[in-house]
Amino acid sequence: MVSAGAEGRGVRVPRAEIALKALTADPDTAERLRRVLEQVLVFTGATFAGVYTRADEHDLLRLVEAAGVPRTLYGLRDGYPLTGRSAAADAHRTRQPVWRGPEDLAEDPDARRTPAGGFWLAALPADRDRDGSCLVAVTERPGGFDTEDRVCLELIADAVSCPVPPDRVEGGEPGPGGFVLAMDTGHVEVGDDILDLFGLGPDDFDGKVETLLGYTVPEDLPALMSVTEADHMSIGERELEFRVLQPTGPPRWLRLRGRLQPGGEGRPARLVGTVADASTLRSDVTDVARVQRLAAALATAGTVRDVSQAVVTALRVPLRADRIALAELEGDRLVVTVLDPPDPESWPELWRLEWRTEWPDAPVRAMPSLAAALDEGRARIWPADADLEPALSEVGPGGLAVLPLPAGNRMAGACLIGWDTPHEFGPDERALLTASAGLTGQALMRARAFDAEHELVGMLQRQLLPRRLPRLPGAEAVARYLPTTAGLEVGGDWYDVIPLPDNHVALVIGDVQGHSAAAATLMGQMRTALRAYAAEGHPPDVVVAHANRLLVDLETDLFVTCCYVDIDMEEGSAWYVRAGHLPPVLRHPDGRTEIAEVEGGLPLGVERQADFPMSPLRLQPGTVLALTTDGLVESVGSDIDTGMARFAADLAAGDPAHLGLVADALLGSAQRSDDVALLLMRYDGMAVRPLRESWTVWRVPEAVRHARRFTRRTLRAWGGADQVDAVLLIVSELVTNAMVHTDGRVRLDLTLVGDRLRIAVADSSPRTPVKPTSIGWEATGGRGLLLVEAMSAVWGTLPVSGGKQVWSEIVLDQLTRSSGGTPAEGDR
Repeated sequence: MVSAGAEGRGVRVPRAEIALKALTADPDTAERLRRVLEQVLVFTGATFAGVYTRADEHDLLRLVEAAGVPRTLYGLRDGYPLTGRSAAADAHRTRQPVWRGPEDLAEDPDARRTPAGGFWLAALPADRDRDGSCLVAVTERPGGFDTEDRVCLELIADAVSCPVPPDRVEGGEPGPGGFVLAMDTGHVEVGDDILDLFGLGPDDFDGKVETLLGYTVPEDLPALMSVTEADHMSIGERELEFRVLQPTGPPRWLRLRGRLQPGGEGRPARLVGTVADASTLRSDVTDVARVQRLAAALATAGTVRDVSQAVVTALRVPLRADRIALAELEGDRLVVTVLDPPDPESWPELWRLEWRTEWPDAPVRAMPSLAAALDEGRARIWPADADLEPALSEVGPGGLAVLPLPAGNRMAGACLIGWDTPHEFGPDERALLTASAGLTGQALMRARAFDAEHELVGMLQRQLLPRRLPRLPGAEAVARYLPTTAGLEVGGDWYDVIPLPDNHVALVIGDVQGHSAAAATLMGQMRTALRAYAAEGHPPDVVVAHANRLLVDLETDLFVTCCYVDIDMEEGSAWYVRAGHLPPVLRHPDGRTEIAEVEGGLPLGVERQADFPMSPLRLQPGTVLALTTDGLVESVGSDIDTGMARFAADLAAGDPAHLGLVADALLGSAQRSDDVALLLMRYDGMAVRPLRESWTVWRVPEAVRHARRFTRRTLRAWGGADQVDAVLLIVSELVTNAMVHTDGRVRLDLTLVGDRLRIAVADSSPRTPVKPTSIGWEATGGRGLLLVEAMSAVWGTLPVSGGKQVWSEIVLDQLTRSSGGTPAEGDR
């Protein structure tokens, strides 16, 4: 008895013969070669097929046409020496088929990259009479090409014997509908038929590609220009549709297909392809063409979501399906990645219980029909009214197709396609579903790896940024960071909010040159360095200068831009320093905006002895201070000045009472070609302003008595005389320690905020006082810090510029605001 799967394989050769016979009768040589190659994907399950032709002027086999996934995924080159050991060269020399498996390819010096599961490669001589071409095919199916696959490949190789289109061979002139673009000069050779599509005559065209781009609809121009850039084309063949303006009526849709021919030995790189009227092609879209389009879309799909959307776009409309679901296989569960249509009412009620999470509220083994299809690894199709579990039958009452998505030796996921009305499955649809499943599975595995790496990159970036912003006295701050959406590289943008003594706050924003792990590492180093220098009490210019010298000493090739703002929350004043960075933007309480454009210094890491001038800012209550990086204000189509003006206008339009919403609105215009950091602070002013007094302690025998007298007078003026004894004891011990154990200047600072009195003594020694662990009864000293700890609510030390500060806080139970009092005995 022959199984259904064996019966399906047994008819592939006759079907291939019929398809090739129809294709070889097509007089359109350029389109015929592509369609012949597409048959390799359909009838052999290959993921790549290409034709190599001998170049007339070089001992080289050149790739002239390809179909399927990009050749670079398998390390295939666009050219092979005729005398080399490659499979293509061997098949060309011997005129015999060459079959190579993973073990053979592991020893092939030309195979530069392979998937984790390995692949099989076939090279067959084509155009046997002319001794000129070679067909190369790749499959990832376990076991490689079976007997029937090889028969189909030989039939297709014979069909490739048609003449190679002149616009595909290096050095040839463009054929009908073809063009040749020199990538170095922008000179393009086109025929009269292409000029007719653009509405130009031969005398109106100057041979420049810019002239043709000028007729393109502006919205389509970025996509078209990306195809004409060599770095985009290096990943394989590209195809897109675009519109050109017409003298009258709507724009005309055109379709461009192109492939980059690399240069070398004095030859420039060239883009070779065809341009055709898209309206004439849409009427003859075959299932093979849909597979090709799906392969092209999956080749550029980076994430799992991108892969899912590409599958929905390629299959739902052509198959006239009512719903499509795609899911990844994780253990024994399928995790949904896309449902189309997206509204819950379009899906069975059971699915709504776990909408967009698990599929549905049960493991795969709870749905035997689905589990059997995944175990067999081949597409399963059920007609209308099939006996299925409700979770599946309600997806497609009129017919259901389940496509397991294989990837090498494992199953990546599944795709469900359902119809509401009875649907008849023809042989072409079955071939389309089978070919689409193989392509989707491989793309899903690549996208899953991309997503995992992207998440790792994002986690690294988040770890290098502040986890949360501190609460500020008299102000509110919010920050946002958006990583670039281009690739997996880590950005170097950062922000920081640093609380400083005496109600000062430092706002920092910066950008490390480049996007790499080295840039992210350097960003973390600079953020830590600036925070450490700021904590020492240096002014802004000194903080930035120290960071600059540190960066120079690191001997890195990267430079850093930053803006550092030191704000006095009590006075509403600020000093800021720019090191090659964008200036701050102020939104005043009346809604006016101001770009604080003043002279700044060089980026950090450029010159060791660079100067970083300070500039003042004045903040009224209600003022919003905004700092950002160039990713938010600069793009390909807009310079920084225009972007800063737009940024200021957007800031003026926001409501400062809702600072988070303002930040989100500002990020709405981000281009995301670069990472973006944004830091906003609204200054409200301090409701309670501290009382402060300072005293310079002279090094005289009665220095401690003078400090006590100053303290008592100050407390009497502030109304805290009732607890003066405890305060005087702390002052005596701290001043005595500074006078005995240090040299240089000593300063006593008193600060009263509410009912908390802060006593701080600063000296020029960086050494932190050490509290003794034990003191004998005969010891004559060492009890001072123990007394300070016993009398204080909290105490500690912190570094300041040129030394340290030892401080203590004590809670005053009652403030009488009395002006009288009697001096203590020790103060007389």
